[in-house]
Amino acid sequence: MDNQEQWERFKNHLNYYPEIGLMLDSSAMHFPDDYCAVMEPLLVRAYREMADLESGGQANQDEERMVGHYWLRTPYLAPDRETETMIVTALADIRSFRDRVHRGDIAPEQGGRFSHFLVIGIGGSALGPQLLADALGRADDALQPVFLDNTDPDGMDRELAHIGSALPRTLVLVISKSGGTKETRNGMLEVRRAFEQSGISFARHAVAVTGAGSALDLQAREEGWLARFPMWDWVGGRTSVTSAVGLLPAALQGIDIDAFLEGARLCDAITRMPNNRTNPAARLALMWLHATGGAGARDMVVLPYKDRLVLFSRYLQQLVMESLGKERDRNGNVVNQGIAVYGNKGSTDQHAFVQQLREGKNNFFVTFIEVLKDREGAGFQVEPGITSGDYLSGFLQGTRKALQENGRESLTITLDRLDARSLGALIALFERTVGFYASLVDINAYHQPGVEAGKRAAGSVLGLQGRVLALLRTRPGRPMTAEEIAAALGVPGGAETVFRILLHASANDDHGIVMEKRKVITESRFSAATP
Repeated sequence: MDNQEQWERFKNHLNYYPEIGLMLDSSAMHFPDDYCAVMEPLLVRAYREMADLESGGQANQDEERMVGHYWLRTPYLAPDRETETMIVTALADIRSFRDRVHRGDIAPEQGGRFSHFLVIGIGGSALGPQLLADALGRADDALQPVFLDNTDPDGMDRELAHIGSALPRTLVLVISKSGGTKETRNGMLEVRRAFEQSGISFARHAVAVTGAGSALDLQAREEGWLARFPMWDWVGGRTSVTSAVGLLPAALQGIDIDAFLEGARLCDAITRMPNNRTNPAARLALMWLHATGGAGARDMVVLPYKDRLVLFSRYLQQLVMESLGKERDRNGNVVNQGIAVYGNKGSTDQHAFVQQLREGKNNFFVTFIEVLKDREGAGFQVEPGITSGDYLSGFLQGTRKALQENGRESLTITLDRLDARSLGALIALFERTVGFYASLVDINAYHQPGVEAGKRAAGSVLGLQGRVLALLRTRPGRPMTAEEIAAALGVPGGAETVFRILLHASANDDHGIVMEKRKVITESRFSAATP
């Protein structure tokens, strides 16, 4: 294709949405001219299913739940007045709580004002708030954010050390729909201990974001926590950023949550229109279908040329991979669907993996994200007539061109600027795209059986750990191999799991397990320390 042909293709496949300050360029994808027309029947079904979902249809049949994250930014679309009222009330409560904290009406136990907030959550209960905090945070934020998003003890120690002397001025947000998520519970217990060791009441600093009647909800009520905010069963974790999960931390930080919701609402309106030519989510879903063959044949590489969007690829990993990574289609057929997502940031990627993208295995398509506004305030020229932002833009165009010349496909999403409104729109765009793509390949995007299977497997490992340690404690000082222990417990096929349990137990002082290493590591012997 010569330059003129490429220019004509660019003009034909560039869509601009001034309402949300966003452009989508699909011209560097190699789909045929009649592709959208051929796919029209599948998209008609996708539009119909999305309309049914938004009207309150039971889109998550496995859990017998509606899927209503779209109502969070347009409450009057909720299927009944009660749901609409709950959404409006929760948003009003978030604004009121934010204002009272910022004014100092809600204050730390030891006086003064809150200066930090600590979010304890995992997955969707942390990724959305983290993305907003990093993308939109400023040096003069009302409260500084800190996150505990894992059950790694060293990670918790590091974040608590980061808070340091500000602990007496730290508000704690515990986010868990069920209240039983083990990683979140562990983080809460560790933070509670830190508060108690500092002589501070945890309850006087704690807020719960959880389901009504959950174990966490009951605990917060009984202990008199500062506040409780709702998580509804019709909002999945990976689409919860426009609920209290994302809005409460953002509001406390000082982010304009009304602008964020407005961006999402406007994008919803655009992507709700059944027009294949102008609907950006429909166009993105078709491009994903084209690139992957509808069967995950290619990965999606997300390259935001903006430091503030460095967490966006992580956010999309959960949104896309948890939604689309399914073993079976909606008819029960084994399809092993999914799109793997990974990414870096521009122009860092040019010093990392672009070499492989250009010349290695062609098993991917790239999504470039460009932000036109470089910085707030006056610019600075690093060379005559050239700013650092000009270099960043040049590197993006150069990388895109280099990939295109070698037959590598890419999409480019351009934002006029990065602010709360445009970020809300960007998130909403990908939420809708995931829904459309799932319909195109006939899978359920709104359940996650694989995640639940992993949780059950982890529970069985911890159950086996209890039996292993109990056995060794009945015979202190008498070392055994993992195979001997597994046989004694009647789980001969579990020797590997026993071995890994004991490796971890012996590396830490908590369980009092001693390891006698052998040259062949699997023949090492383990025992309970003698009193």
